[in-house]
Amino acid sequence: EHLKAFDHEVNAFVDYMFGPRDTRVRGWFLLDSYLPTFFLTGAYLLCIWLGNKFMKDRPPFSLRAHLIVYNLGITLLSLYMLIELILATWEGGYNLQCQNLHSAGEADIRVAKVLWWYYFSKVIEFMDTIFFVLRKKSSQITFLHVYHHATMFNIWWCVLNWIPCGQSFFGPTLNSFIHVLMYSYYGLSVIPSMRKYLWWKKYLTQAQLIQFLLTIVHTLSAAVKPCGFPFGCLMFQSSYMATLVVLFINFYIKTYRKAPSRTAIKETPVTTEIKNGFHKDYFAAANGSLNNKKAQ
Repeated sequence: EHLKAFDHEVNAFVDYMFGPRDTRVRGWFLLDSYLPTFFLTGAYLLCIWLGNKFMKDRPPFSLRAHLIVYNLGITLLSLYMLIELILATWEGGYNLQCQNLHSAGEADIRVAKVLWWYYFSKVIEFMDTIFFVLRKKSSQITFLHVYHHATMFNIWWCVLNWIPCGQSFFGPTLNSFIHVLMYSYYGLSVIPSMRKYLWWKKYLTQAQLIQFLLTIVHTLSAAVKPCGFPFGCLMFQSSYMATLVVLFINFYIKTYRKAPSRTAIKETPVTTEIKNGFHKDYFAAANGSLNNKKAQ
């Protein structure tokens, strides 16, 4: 009874802050109450803290098979979302410059269903960090890493409840395309014999930065020439994306622009890379292999 009362108070407060929810998504899994998303985020943060303590005096796990399956699964899910978003927005005659929430009819529902999977994929991607913990790559669990994972899951709960279609389609479409490339790359990189064929990793960094910038431009385009999409949501999304751009550029400068020492050049090949604002070792470690090193 106490939990029900707390749940009612939390959701009443959220409704008071953001206004009436979109009735088309009522009853969808995890959306009616904020508490599941809140508790899953808390469990994610707790797993990081307790997991590092648990692994402190233990050898790292070898997770090559798990990581191959994980990366393949995320790649296929991203490919599904990419194709379905393209087909749904084409069916609905979506306007690239600005699209409201109700004019496309059934196509809007189709877009919302795909975006629910996009929201749910964010909790699946918590496993990126869990793999870090189990492989004792705690140095890669940075503020940027945790900030991105935790906030995206919560932000997309809000998106699905209030703006589950329309202008919201663009960022997930781009991100799904980037994830197809990136998770397939990192899945293949787990297999030692495939690494010599992965010549395209340097282009992933450029694609990620372009994704951030295009999303901001697309979001602001609806503010310049409005079509009924909530203005406050546009401003929030632009502001959030700006934080990722700032953190991304900061890390990019540190990684690419800082001249390595002569010793570092002799001892270690320069193989840095950025994805979603993180150092390439983050993804290499998450996927079970560092460059030219066998998974432990």
